[in-house]
Amino acid sequence: MTQEKKNGNLVAIITMFFIFAMISFVTNLAAPFGTIWRNEYAGSNTLGMMGNMMNFLAYLFMGIPAGNMLVKIGYKKTALIAMAVGFLGLFTQYLSSLFGAGAEVFAFGEYVIKLNFVIYLLGAFICGFCVCMLNTVVNPMLNLLGGGGNKGNQLIQTGGALNSLSGTLTPLFVGALIGTVTSSTAMSDVAPLLFVAMGVFVAAFIVISFVAIPEPHLQKGGVKKEKFSHSPWSFRHTLLGVIGIFIYVGIEIGIPGTLNFYLADSSDKGAGIMMNGAAIGGAIAAIYWLLMLVGRTASSAISGKVSSRAQLIAVSATAIIFVLIAIFTPKDVTVSMPGYTVGEGFMMAQVPVSALFLVLCGLCTSVMWGGIFNLAVEGLGKYTAQASGIFMMMVVGGGVLPLIQQSISDSVGYMASYWLIIAALAYLLFYGLVGCKNVNKDIPVE
Repeated sequence: MTQEKKNGNLVAIITMFFIFAMISFVTNLAAPFGTIWRNEYAGSNTLGMMGNMMNFLAYLFMGIPAGNMLVKIGYKKTALIAMAVGFLGLFTQYLSSLFGAGAEVFAFGEYVIKLNFVIYLLGAFICGFCVCMLNTVVNPMLNLLGGGGNKGNQLIQTGGALNSLSGTLTPLFVGALIGTVTSSTAMSDVAPLLFVAMGVFVAAFIVISFVAIPEPHLQKGGVKKEKFSHSPWSFRHTLLGVIGIFIYVGIEIGIPGTLNFYLADSSDKGAGIMMNGAAIGGAIAAIYWLLMLVGRTASSAISGKVSSRAQLIAVSATAIIFVLIAIFTPKDVTVSMPGYTVGEGFMMAQVPVSALFLVLCGLCTSVMWGGIFNLAVEGLGKYTAQASGIFMMMVVGGGVLPLIQQSISDSVGYMASYWLIIAALAYLLFYGLVGCKNVNKDIPVE
């Protein structure tokens, strides 16, 4: 390999790492932004989580088309289109801070939905298309740049670590900008973060435009589709794994998202933190994502010796225990955890001990995606590519389950809503114990 090609690959790798971080940054804006809209609509957790729902709903529509884009126009053009779409989505969210606050659009139960909220939801939906396309690009691209095998997997793990780091910082920044949620809190308070994100997308667009990216899967002309006698749906362990991915993403987003709402809520229903609740909630939610980074790092170190199935069983069972402790521990039992505000910087805050155990779930959720995916595609052979597109669509679970959880929390309380998480984790435990076994080995896959 020439020195010029090595340098080009290095720039491409760094760019993909950067994109990996941006995926998490854009995705994790929705939940902390939701504290603003929740307050706008008289404490409705369901409406507060609608931005997150719209973000993940885009995966349902874009999962398979994004894969087709890679084949037809290649990695580079797909990434550039994603960056442009991401800029548009963030700009649309910014517009919600300027227009429509006084314009009533329709009634939703007891709430009158304003135009600015509709604009925000549109922006979140557009951002969902962006991150779906970026997700489709970065994993195979890093594997390719690493030459496949262990090196390719190492680059993907490194990208995943940066993804977790970005996820750690996002709720921290949003919480710091908001501070305490009051009647005057609005999207304009987080406008600086939106401007930074838009600037990052512009910079990334320019960099990628000048980076030479190999396009081995780019097919020109007509693409002849191969007809298979079966499909991924023919495999029981794959079907159950698809359901598992849907459930997993809902767990991953639902745990810290609901926790953030709980800590930011200064009423009796919430954690009762009177000052800087949003900042404290953002900082503690950030710890969850930080622990996901720790968990992924630990998993990459032991995965050569510990099977995906064993890891999935262990973390599912452990997470169930953590969430049960969080549910049954009284709110007045507190622990000191770190928070952050622009005015005071880092500080220690007294929060319900439930927050600690929910945050610890980040160690468990960190390895679930890889475990479920590996088990679900095992033995698929030529059907693996089709299965990958289906899995990308099932990321929509990250919007559906948290929305259901918030609806439950509106009715019966924050901690009671975590029974939904218990049920979801129980399914993943079942999948690790029983559901992951391939009982369709008679289907030819070569």
